[in-house]
Amino acid sequence: MPDLAARDRFTQKRYRDNSDLASRRKPAFECPDVQHSIASDLEALFMKALLLTNEYPPNVYGGAGVHVDYLSRELARLMDVEVRAFGSQDETGEHLRVRGFGIDANRHTAPKPLQSVFGAIERCTAFNSVGVDANLVHCHTWYTHFGGILAKLNYGIPFVLTVHSLEPLRPWKREQLGGGYDFSLWVEKTAIEMADAIIAVSQETKADVLRLFNVDEKKIHIIYNGIDLDEYRKVTTTDALVRYGVDPNVPFVLFVGRITRQKGIVHLVNAIQYLNPDIQVVLCAGAPDTPEIAAEMKAAVQVAQRPGVVWIQEMVNKATVYELYSHAAVFCCPSIYEPFGIINLEAMACETAVVASAVGGIKEVVVDGETGYLVPLEQMSESPFEPLDPDRFARDLAARINELMANPALREKMGKAGRKRAEEKFSWGAIAHQTEALYRSLLGQ
Repeated sequence: MPDLAARDRFTQKRYRDNSDLASRRKPAFECPDVQHSIASDLEALFMKALLLTNEYPPNVYGGAGVHVDYLSRELARLMDVEVRAFGSQDETGEHLRVRGFGIDANRHTAPKPLQSVFGAIERCTAFNSVGVDANLVHCHTWYTHFGGILAKLNYGIPFVLTVHSLEPLRPWKREQLGGGYDFSLWVEKTAIEMADAIIAVSQETKADVLRLFNVDEKKIHIIYNGIDLDEYRKVTTTDALVRYGVDPNVPFVLFVGRITRQKGIVHLVNAIQYLNPDIQVVLCAGAPDTPEIAAEMKAAVQVAQRPGVVWIQEMVNKATVYELYSHAAVFCCPSIYEPFGIINLEAMACETAVVASAVGGIKEVVVDGETGYLVPLEQMSESPFEPLDPDRFARDLAARINELMANPALREKMGKAGRKRAEEKFSWGAIAHQTEALYRSLLGQ
């Protein structure tokens, strides 16, 4: 249960510090409007949200993990938040509690592709069996959907689900999950269709949900991903660049992300042959989905290898990411499926021009001709959604990168515009308030 005494002290301090209320001659508790305001604030403080997630620091490898990290911290400014994650986390703050849930992998003798699936089910059950005292549950990625279903049915609380990606649009996941992909399809469909509210991270994602599932449009709410503008900003340090063999004095095009078919990194590697030879290429790419795509990536890099191609084969820390974004002349996102594309926003916040494929939510983040260039992609209408003409896509990516590399003034202008757009539209504070408002509507507040 919430610490009522702590909440009361917190509320009293807020009103002591409020000069407007303090200036009233009439005692605050004799004013009906002030009584109503304090009651509303107490109600807000007693609200508790339970966030279920696969990824949470220090175990973050994708955009969903970044999202939950920042959202949980911002929501904790507004209410009590508990995060239950896959891992061994154990953190307690004034209004934020983080608990990791592990498994004994030695007990799993199922085929390797299925172990992550059964591990997810085991953790989702544990999320609930330890007890839930939150007002609502909010799930992120299919790995936690079963946990949300259990919480809704067993504890009778509203179920919120954020769509970071959709399994029917990621058929390549079968390579990673085997038959577990069929389970991920089922649990995602079940969860989406029984959720009390669905958060789509872009207009395009909302359209996909309506097209693929039996959902009342009124249940879908568009709330974008955000960016921490204090953390993601242009820096001048170059220590990490030098450590990884990147020449800070030579302009470079940058990729940051996991090695997955979704991220389209192989298409950027294939574009290297069409880039001007004086352009440095930095591929910060690790955590391959499968051994097969890891081998495919390695083979592609070997074919494209020339002086100035640097492949950082690990998931780097944030300080390194800030340096890479800040010193890149161009950031490239060649994804073939991207509900939002938070990496483009991170690059923009660091004042770097972006060249990205014109797919999914990327079109709502990158403004073509203003913060970078969107490269058209004609792709298969069915699985596996690859480009119809991969060589043309590679050439088109290279053409836009070459154009920006040849025009430093335009790169700087687009970088400044990108930072401005990030500041005006994608702050985590605003996104937390939108999420809080959604929670309230479900609780009848």
